[in-house]
Amino acid sequence: MAMASLARRKAYLLSRNLSNTSSEAVRYSSLTSFSRGYASSGSDDNDVVVVGGGPGGYVAAIKASQLGLKTTCIEKRGALGGTCLNVGCIPSKALLHSSHMYHEAKHAFHNHGVKFSSVEVDLPAMMSQKDKAVSNLTRGIEGLFKKNKVTYVKGYGKFISPSEISVDTIDGENTVVKGKNIIIATGSDVKSLPGIAIDEKKIVSSTGALALTEIPKKLVVVGAGYIGLEMGSVWRRLGSEVTVVEFGPDIVPTMDSEIRKQFQRSLEKQGMKFVLKTKVVSVDTSGDGVKLTLEPAAGGDQTTFEADVVLVSAGRVPFTSGLDLDKIGVETDKGGRILVNERFSTNVPGVYAIGDVIPGPMLAHKAEEDGVACVEYLAGKVGHVDYDLVPGVVYTHPEVASVGKTEEQVKSLGVEYRVGKFPFMANSRAKAIDDAEGLVKILADKETDKILGVHIMAPNAGELIHEAAIALQYDASSEDIARVCHAHPTMSEALKEAAMATYDKPIHI
Repeated sequence: MAMASLARRKAYLLSRNLSNTSSEAVRYSSLTSFSRGYASSGSDDNDVVVVGGGPGGYVAAIKASQLGLKTTCIEKRGALGGTCLNVGCIPSKALLHSSHMYHEAKHAFHNHGVKFSSVEVDLPAMMSQKDKAVSNLTRGIEGLFKKNKVTYVKGYGKFISPSEISVDTIDGENTVVKGKNIIIATGSDVKSLPGIAIDEKKIVSSTGALALTEIPKKLVVVGAGYIGLEMGSVWRRLGSEVTVVEFGPDIVPTMDSEIRKQFQRSLEKQGMKFVLKTKVVSVDTSGDGVKLTLEPAAGGDQTTFEADVVLVSAGRVPFTSGLDLDKIGVETDKGGRILVNERFSTNVPGVYAIGDVIPGPMLAHKAEEDGVACVEYLAGKVGHVDYDLVPGVVYTHPEVASVGKTEEQVKSLGVEYRVGKFPFMANSRAKAIDDAEGLVKILADKETDKILGVHIMAPNAGELIHEAAIALQYDASSEDIARVCHAHPTMSEALKEAAMATYDKPIHI
């Protein structure tokens, strides 16, 4: 059975690679034909050189070495893991968890018979725990490099030629790293807004929001995307008055609209305020705090708003500054993203790109999959990443996770579909732990019952979504999930019940 399963998987990957016509999956396949790009000048030193040691880069480097390719990874930060591990995904989740524990102790523990005379925040200790987690994980990646025999060069790299990278090392030296194949994995940076200068003190990016030395009385978040809502949640729980200013009409515009509305109501119940269809015209930091001038997105009378700290969270942009891509002729689009074909090859033979610097979701786990697939091609194997099936998670409480299409996307395709929903208020485990806010929503093709999208709002939605991701990857039906025995009592039973509601009827509602 195992051998048969492996054979089916290999055939599946080959068919997806050769026949997938999705614009995201093909990713500019007409740009250039695939080339191994074995440059002649000094390229015998490395089979693969990876520029960037973030989730995409370090995973690509380790996988390349595991596949027998001599590999070097260059990282300017001097600490592996990129934005995600150092100033993004990991420290934010540490603070989200710590702040949630404080909030539960203050507002919910008494419901479970646990009482305190007082509860207080020790912000330095909270930050120390976050920093310890980051440090341990960073050292862990260095250990993986040693284990897998990946050469690690600490410094800022830029192209001399398609097979040579000049590196200004962090100890002040310069060295040239040569390779047959070079992978650009330099990630992304904070998107700036006109007239708003980030100083990481009064006006901060997500990096500064992770390192505030005191709890601001008033925090304004500019941008209602994943990062802004997560960081807003952290400081709201710790006592800040949080107002989110969003240019568009909705928070998290990529989210299924039904889930989005419930999510916004949940955040509002927690005390977060939203000012939508509004733009920030200017900021004044000359006083003790920050004075913002706001204006309706469609134009109109201006108003002012005061805050102690402003978090600019308007998205991210590809980071390719200083790489000298123009020197070797690497093509990019208007947004600065590097154009690649289905094998992650740029228009320059021997130069590849993965992760946030190319089209597709700007997510760490997507970058990791890019890295694996790219080096599998370099090793003569088959790689594949379906960008339509990359899960997305907002790590607030409750979390919101999704994979596949939203109901709006399904409608736009003209597909007849069915919807199945199940609320956690009817889930026994959620009721038992007194944390039952949210629901599971499944969209399936009306004729075939093939699952098209799954959306979950729940305390642990980011863990629950992967059963759905596997189902979509293998073109499963809602009945397939419904007929799988789920342990009782578990939160995952809500997914089973939603699947039952999609093709037939649920039991517990």
